[in-house]
Amino acid sequence: MATTTRSSAPASVRSDGQIPLRPAGAAAPPADAVAGRIPLSLARPSVPGGLYRPKAVTGEAVPFGVTAYREGHDIIGVHVRLFAPSGEETLHRLTALHDGFDRWRTLVAPLEQGVWRFRFESFGDDFATWEHAADLKIAAGVDAPLMREMGAALFDRAAAESARPAAERRALAAASATLRDTSVDDDAALLVVRDPTIARFFADRPLQSLVTVGPDLELLVERERAGVGAWYEFFPRSEGARRLKDGTIRSGTFRTAVKRLPAVAAMGFDVLYLPPIHPIGEQNRKGPNNTLTAGPGDPGSPWAIGSAAGGHDTVHPDLGTLADFRAFVRAARAEGLEVALDLALQAAPDHPWVTSHPEWFTTLPDGSIAFAENPPKKYQDIYPVNFDNDPDGIRAEVLRIVRHWIAQGVKIFRVDNPHTKPLQFWEWLIRTVNAEEPDVVFLAEAFTRPAPLQGLAMAGFQQSYSYFTWRNTKAELEEFLGWISDETADFMRPNLFVNTPDILTEYLQYGGRPAYKIRAAIAATGAGSYGVYAGYELFENVARPGSEENIDNEKYEYKLRDWAAAEASGDSLATYLRRLNEIRRAHPAVRQLRGLSIHWSDDEAILVYVKHLPAALSPTGESDTIIVVANVDPHSTRQTTVHIDSSEFGVPRGHDYDVEDLLTGARWTWNQDNFVRLDAFAEPVHILHVKGHR
Repeated sequence: MATTTRSSAPASVRSDGQIPLRPAGAAAPPADAVAGRIPLSLARPSVPGGLYRPKAVTGEAVPFGVTAYREGHDIIGVHVRLFAPSGEETLHRLTALHDGFDRWRTLVAPLEQGVWRFRFESFGDDFATWEHAADLKIAAGVDAPLMREMGAALFDRAAAESARPAAERRALAAASATLRDTSVDDDAALLVVRDPTIARFFADRPLQSLVTVGPDLELLVERERAGVGAWYEFFPRSEGARRLKDGTIRSGTFRTAVKRLPAVAAMGFDVLYLPPIHPIGEQNRKGPNNTLTAGPGDPGSPWAIGSAAGGHDTVHPDLGTLADFRAFVRAARAEGLEVALDLALQAAPDHPWVTSHPEWFTTLPDGSIAFAENPPKKYQDIYPVNFDNDPDGIRAEVLRIVRHWIAQGVKIFRVDNPHTKPLQFWEWLIRTVNAEEPDVVFLAEAFTRPAPLQGLAMAGFQQSYSYFTWRNTKAELEEFLGWISDETADFMRPNLFVNTPDILTEYLQYGGRPAYKIRAAIAATGAGSYGVYAGYELFENVARPGSEENIDNEKYEYKLRDWAAAEASGDSLATYLRRLNEIRRAHPAVRQLRGLSIHWSDDEAILVYVKHLPAALSPTGESDTIIVVANVDPHSTRQTTVHIDSSEFGVPRGHDYDVEDLLTGARWTWNQDNFVRLDAFAEPVHILHVKGHR
């Protein structure tokens, strides 16, 4: 079922509907008209409200869609005209969805980074209108001579177009002569009407009338890593940390953490995310499990940034020097890993800002500075920044800090709690940084209400944490996956982190090894980006009583893990994660955010979805289809029938096709209704590659 993309496709796009470029040729609308002659509305990609650009990443299959209709029964056509940042112009045919809502759609994968322009064009499709009428009338013996002459006149008009290839013009002239030849009976004339070669001529170069051109729109296309990546989080201070004879623990350093890089790379991850690496405040330092009293050897929370040793532009002395950090970044790059650094705009009580810029904080009536709070919680080791007292000063300082870390080789920032800072600040910062450094990526850690979460994405954040962590049932996941792959995909790219230092859900606490496999498989296949926090592969599932946090949380202490012993004993998920990341790299459909469709099973715990990338949009030139079937109940074995609408990936309904389970190597022949048995304690998920159809 694989087909190859056109060899003549331009360098700037891959498309399933590209046609030869031609001028738009729109007629000027009447002065008193708002709508065009053939109205165009509800264009996509778009962002609600129209304040910001929609976005995509290079190589992403982006649906371009619009609503278009006209009065009466004449047939229309719709094109989208794209202008790459380099200036290359391409034209693409949209297909009617025939869904009763007059919607039209095509897929285009932009390959150039930068701001693209596009506009939709609707027109009366004169050939298609005639073809439809002639097919019905000539077959019925109604107005056959008239239909034949109308068709001949259309062919004459098309044959006169100098832009058409000479061979095409000759074929159309011959067809015109056939229609006018009185010795040719109507049955033979119908062969001309139904000739697929002639239909293809007019599909590529339609005869247009009443052309309507929509407004120029924009699409921001960013580098692939802005929307595609497998993230791994670890604390450098724990990597290489060791217990001394007196029972205290000596911190790991960037030099010892380098030794962990090959293992992270071997699991197939692309991005290594580090929590804050700056000096940690001494005043009000938190102890183990967020207690208010720290002992002499307790390292404190990395998010309590700043001490006499420095602030946001400084490396914690225990980790090494700035030169050590640069060497760490280079070593990661050599392993195929990009380093992402935490950007947490807050300060410990002994941060240098507190004395140099007290106006950057909120002073209470008693003269004290307000601590960070999430009532009833209070974070005594952190002062939140007040962005209203000196906005220009704060902007200048944060921009300086970001530029500083970019200079050290960092191009990805995971931003802590951005929803607690003004949206307009982020809009300004990201716009300013990306104007200088288009490759810089900002990930929003915004577990918050839908409006601020989506607002941050619209305003510029390239990625966002999402509600995935708390979507565990079949119904919840169906709704969530449909939402992220369609409703918000034009502006929000979710990163499906399975856990964080702060989040250990009940599903993971009580689901055991099956839960860890299920969540990782869905995260790795459900969106372009996903992530895990170190310890996930060791099934660290014991929570602090009454909370969703790991007990002995690494935020407040060192974690001494024996990675090699766990993998040698088989008590590790590292091999499974490695296989998931291998699948992601081998199958471009999996790395797409858009292009996901939900299918059905007869069991309330069996989730089914399909990721499909047509051949014309695929970097390999071959179509790629992945079917994911997941038992989301980690406590049971389930068997049921799953129902697949294979027409969505080019296999006619009712036809057989072969699938291979990419996790186990098992092969089956499937059809539209298929029996599955998924044992949560063995393999709770099928990741099936569609191999072909008969």
